[in-house]
Amino acid sequence: MVSQELLELLRCPVCVQEGKGELKLVKDTWLVCETCQRKYPIREDIPVMLIEEGDKWQSVPVDELPVPPPS
Repeated sequence: MVSQELLELLRCPVCVQEGKGELKLVKDTWLVCETCQRKYPIREDIPVMLIEEGDKWQSVPVDELPVPPPS
């Protein structure tokens, strides 16, 4: 599980340049940007905060995100 302190520090790498880029934890395995809806997986308790990774999942509805995230 990712610590609450880390979750409070993490921001969407795209949106943080223009604003807040705040993320919310979804299904305990995804971080979803509240601004752009990019979705970043958490694999083995490590958030994968690559823009390319967020782009892959941007159009997938939150309720359709796979748990656990694929490798």
